[in-house]
Amino acid sequence: MIKKTVLAFFAAAALAACDVVPVDTAPPPPEAPVQTASAPGRGLSAQQAARSFVRVVRTVEPVAERECRARTSGVNCDFNIVVDDRPGQPANAFQTLDNQGRPIVAFTLALIADARNEDELAFVLGHETAHHIAGHIGRQQQNAVVGAVISAGLATLGGGDASTVRTAQRIGAQVGARRFSKEFELEADALGTIITARAGYNPVRGAEFFTRIPDPGDRFLGTHPPNAARIEIVRRTAAGL
Repeated sequence: MIKKTVLAFFAAAALAACDVVPVDTAPPPPEAPVQTASAPGRGLSAQQAARSFVRVVRTVEPVAERECRARTSGVNCDFNIVVDDRPGQPANAFQTLDNQGRPIVAFTLALIADARNEDELAFVLGHETAHHIAGHIGRQQQNAVVGAVISAGLATLGGGDASTVRTAQRIGAQVGARRFSKEFELEADALGTIITARAGYNPVRGAEFFTRIPDPGDRFLGTHPPNAARIEIVRRTAAGL
């Protein structure tokens, strides 16, 4: 399901006469392969981007929901795909849950405009739905709790006062939440590759956007792995399909 805010993107696309310039940031398959609409090295026009996004959601979402039901038990697999049309938002996509536990995947307008082909949109959607299927939000919350408890315990044993213990809890929660975030991203890349391919798109081509965004490197407690590692796991997973 696409939230009605996508209509705002259609309206903006209808008014835009020039191409959108990409920015450097961050179930069986269909009977016929899905065709992408852009030439190499160029972004989609605003109208192409809007139409492509709708096509990608309609194609990938049911595949992701089938994978979710096949790989989980007692999990809400009814994805709600929304467009974050707030002005000034950077190119980004994220997965979260609503108050009833329904999974939400949000795309900003800048990310939709930045895509150079439908494979990239499909891979991003596959990646974000994979986060939910793998239970990464719950696992991250558990890691944060463990980190907070351990840090608070150490601060208490060290004779810290109440303020020191609270600070230790906060820092411990942050460290705990980040501890396995790189692994979570690689897991989502691998499963997202499977979802993308089963929807009829090319995940290797879709992951080429990693070559255009800043490389986070391999920083200690960083939230994302190096781009080269992500591209490699996509290629390896795709080769095994």
